[in-house]
Amino acid sequence: MNGVIIVDKPVGISSFDVIRRIKKATNIKKIGHTGTLDPLASGVLPICIGKATKLSNYLMSEKKTYRAELKLGVVTDTYDREGKILSENTIELSKEKVTEAIMSFVGEIKQIPPMYSALKINGKRLYELARQGIEVEREKRDITIYNIDIINMDLPYIIFDVQCSKGTYIRSLCYDIGEKLNVGGCMWNLRRISSGHFNIEESIELDKITKENFSEYTCSIEEILSLEGYEKVIVNEKMKTLLANGVKIKNEFLLKQFEENKRYMIYYNENEFLGLAIRENEELKMEIQF
Repeated sequence: MNGVIIVDKPVGISSFDVIRRIKKATNIKKIGHTGTLDPLASGVLPICIGKATKLSNYLMSEKKTYRAELKLGVVTDTYDREGKILSENTIELSKEKVTEAIMSFVGEIKQIPPMYSALKINGKRLYELARQGIEVEREKRDITIYNIDIINMDLPYIIFDVQCSKGTYIRSLCYDIGEKLNVGGCMWNLRRISSGHFNIEESIELDKITKENFSEYTCSIEEILSLEGYEKVIVNEKMKTLLANGVKIKNEFLLKQFEENKRYMIYYNENEFLGLAIRENEELKMEIQF
């Protein structure tokens, strides 16, 4: 089986635990996820099956939307409620000031990843160093916060939806909001409600996945690529052979139907899907073959 299934990951287990449980329930061996969710977080976790694992990097680059709960006045070493408390402060802030601080993060900003993260520095995961009591300097990363919608504010707790780019740490966002308000803050709860074109309404709870119903909830590779907006192009037998053998097409006549720096779904005849090709540097080449 090849395709993508949207799992509603429960709180308390890792993304790799989700994969292990699906493998056990379905006896499918080749499975991977697209974008890790911490054990504390729940929600949308796209799982790639079979040949669809080749799409992981494409799906991970999409915008993501989270529903986060921030608690002001508490700072922990992990930036969430599971960490060791480092400081606590009373909250004497107006809702207007809190709203202004939160909304100031909308746009292109720089963010420092938390020490308790899976990023590697000199071959070591940051969380491995953090567990040893070692803190290292982390470079600021460019991220984009597209939108923040405050759902509820009952200080010290604030619930808000945030749409952001790949690589955004909501734990760091909560910490930074607390720092801006000079009271500290940490992430209390987190739920991913969308990842790219996939949303929570389309997901299936992990405990409900069985070998018998698995295929019903799985989107095909072609469906996924269509959602991404890639155009379908039918090629002749000669081009099929060339592309399948890794040959880069440079013939100007053959390139006319392809725009520069654009990806296409390549078919032979009407129904034989070959893979994803891209035209760049005045040549067409297969990027992924299925």
